[in-house]
Amino acid sequence: MTLFLAMLLDAALGEPRAIWDRYPHPAVLMGRVVGALDRRFNAGRARKAKGVAALVAMVLGACGLGHLIALVPDFGVLEGIVAAILLAQKSLVDHVRAVATGLRQSLPAGRQAVAMIVGRDTAALDEPAVARAAIESAAENLSDGVIAPAFWFLIGGLPLMLVYKITNTADSMIGHRTERHAQFGWAAARFDDLLNLIPARLTAVLIAVSHGWTHARPILRDAPLHRSPNAGWPEAAMAVVLNVSLSGPRAYHGVMSEFPWVWPEGRRNAGPADVEAACRALWRAWGLMLVLVGCVALI
Repeated sequence: MTLFLAMLLDAALGEPRAIWDRYPHPAVLMGRVVGALDRRFNAGRARKAKGVAALVAMVLGACGLGHLIALVPDFGVLEGIVAAILLAQKSLVDHVRAVATGLRQSLPAGRQAVAMIVGRDTAALDEPAVARAAIESAAENLSDGVIAPAFWFLIGGLPLMLVYKITNTADSMIGHRTERHAQFGWAAARFDDLLNLIPARLTAVLIAVSHGWTHARPILRDAPLHRSPNAGWPEAAMAVVLNVSLSGPRAYHGVMSEFPWVWPEGRRNAGPADVEAACRALWRAWGLMLVLVGCVALI
């Protein structure tokens, strides 16, 4: 029931700027911890072992903090507030919808909006590519920012939710196959893959079922084509329910990558209306997750 109320609170308020313009968001604090460990220990020999030790320290710290918050004798109020802050449904929808709004104004405005939520090069994207990037980000971040933290709260309360969030933050910062982070960030990347294994597939089910899609074969066919072992699942589900081809070629740091298309049978001329449809899909999947959480609360 704490999670149920936290999901409603996040959906209603999102991330009020009046608060986060004055105080650091927990995600920012987590990023500072990861950054400090990276600067202090990612040097010299045994970088992989140091990365494992850093991840263990972050996980234990997050788990311990979650237990301390849960022990506060306030009938779970503080725990629910922290959980709501760590969910990102409304802010995700707002950021994705901003891309549709930008595209309706001009292509440069759409590029500027989508650059806030994706890591690929956006300067040369045409309108369909901008729209596809926004839809892909919507699907992947629904899993990472909403369903996965909610899932781990259901499994182990706020401690496991914080463990997931610190791991996901670490993966986004140091879990890259670059010369600097290939060794030190290895543990964070692998643990994040493990923690997202079930939530990513659950997200795909929520997207598909909330749209009445019960034909699993296209999702099972296309999801493994993604470069990530987990991100392909919600993206494949979003592609089929919107009938829009996703993924495909894109550039990172000036280097073009020829990724395969997800749902190649779909339309490739995506536009603002499809981005809006993705936002509605986010709410439908969220609503189904809320129903599942409510059912668990009543058991």
